[in-house]
Amino acid sequence: MEAQGDANVRDGEVPQNQDLGFVLPPVIAFLSEYGWYAAFACVGVYLLLQHLRKNRSTDSQSSTVSTSSQDPDSVVQRQVALEASRRRMQEEQDARAAEFRDRQQRLEEDKRRQKIEMWESMKEGKSYKGKAQVAQQSTEEATSSSSLRPKTDKKPLRNSGYSPLSGDGGGTCSWRPGRRGPSAGG
Repeated sequence: MEAQGDANVRDGEVPQNQDLGFVLPPVIAFLSEYGWYAAFACVGVYLLLQHLRKNRSTDSQSSTVSTSSQDPDSVVQRQVALEASRRRMQEEQDARAAEFRDRQQRLEEDKRRQKIEMWESMKEGKSYKGKAQVAQQSTEEATSSSSLRPKTDKKPLRNSGYSPLSGDGGGTCSWRPGRRGPSAGG
């Protein structure tokens, strides 16, 4: 064997070690070009794997606990109770919808009746706002009589001759227009 090794050296060929040295230049070029992207990708993959392991472990624990702790009778009872609850809520919603529909029909009927009365009064030459105004005045009187309060004598905030545009306000702040013409300088 030594004879063969010596023969290779004598022939002028230098024996080369078969390692991964030929991979090093392209790897260095890739890392110098895309190093930060590769680092962020590695961190992202690591975090994703951690998240998936955590979810898988909690899912497996919850599935074993839920299947072992629930017997078919309790599942059926829970479903029946859920169905009854849904039915009760639906009945309440239907009752509210029917009540709302009835109220809307009454309001529409009142509006239609008022329009008919207004049209008839216009045909007779009467004021069509007469009844509406009388009803409005009676409601205003009812609210005003219930909310009557004695007026208190309060000092007015400003005297009656005050005008903000006149410039007579007293005080230290007064506005003056700026100078006209070109600025002084240069």
